Amino acid sequence: MREFELLQHVFAANAELPARVVIPPGDDMGAIRLGGATLLVTVDQIADGVHVEVASTSLEKIGRKAITRNLSDVAAMAARPVAAVAAASLPRDFGERNATALFDAMRITAANFDCPLVGGDVSIWDHPLLLSVTIFAEPFADVAPVLRTGARPGDSIYVSGQLGGSLLTLADDSDHPAMGERNGYAGYTHHLDFTPRLELARTLASDPQLRPHCMIDLSDGLMSDLRHLCNAAGANEPRPSGSGCTASGPLPDGRGSLERGIGDGSGPRLSGIPGAQVDIDRLPIAKAAALRARQTGRPVWEHAVCDGEDYELLFTHPSDALPQRVADVELTRIGVIVERRDAAAPVVMLQQAGATVTPAAQAWEHHG
Repeated sequence: MREFELLQHVFAANAELPARVVIPPGDDMGAIRLGGATLLVTVDQIADGVHVEVASTSLEKIGRKAITRNLSDVAAMAARPVAAVAAASLPRDFGERNATALFDAMRITAANFDCPLVGGDVSIWDHPLLLSVTIFAEPFADVAPVLRTGARPGDSIYVSGQLGGSLLTLADDSDHPAMGERNGYAGYTHHLDFTPRLELARTLASDPQLRPHCMIDLSDGLMSDLRHLCNAAGANEPRPSGSGCTASGPLPDGRGSLERGIGDGSGPRLSGIPGAQVDIDRLPIAKAAALRARQTGRPVWEHAVCDGEDYELLFTHPSDALPQRVADVELTRIGVIVERRDAAAPVVMLQQAGATVTPAAQAWEHHG
């Protein structure tokens, strides 16, 4: 069993859902009409041994991540979190002190993001820690949620922040790429300590000049999550062939076009179904990814696209010259949406000379 195959089975029943479901399964959040309002919902889990290691991670950081990884989904929709509920299955030997520390961390984190923890459930069992958090959100006034659908050939692909090395704990401040901006990065582990891009998402979505065509948060890794954007657009927004919209124009630094072609460029296109080309030389690579590459011997760009749990925003936009910083967050144009040439390979990685490269590792996917 593979996660994405199971999800496709779930999505296949979307057409049977009642009309009050306005965003069905397949996006970062689902949404229903409730009276005259739209209520968005997301749920995620923290499992010991999968998402965290309880034996080597503070309960404060585990509780924080249980909330923030859900808030990253809220950011991907450019919505406002309003409340959270949590269910916890605690190991039988967990103890009251540990349970109190864990729930305090979740409560305080949720409150810090104006998303109060309002309920939940607790059970005790003979298995590792399992947390499940559900967050409710609402659209900002006059700001519609940004969906995964909507990528169009010709769109530029942007990513916020820096990528890769999310599991590596930095030894001191000098290891952190943002050193000098603030102190306190000793012990920083990105997948535990990241800040959800809620403010950035709202700024992008509320500005007609900045609003993305589509957006997703980077949890599985850029290689997988960019594929989700391409497939969502191809499945839900088919476009006629011959749109004539595949060239991206020059890069902001004048280095030339990202639309360099694949091989000799003679392959057939697939009737406007989106694919993506990513220039690996333009990836914003975290210092932790470079440190991780030294440990593994793999190219640093592979860590940037495959490590996962970056919790940055990935989006497409018709402009190839968005500001380099929005809401005090770095934005990088890393590629272009093109008409897909290979149904099985929606995302193509390109080197400086235009040759295609394939990562030896794969981005994250649950499987059994």
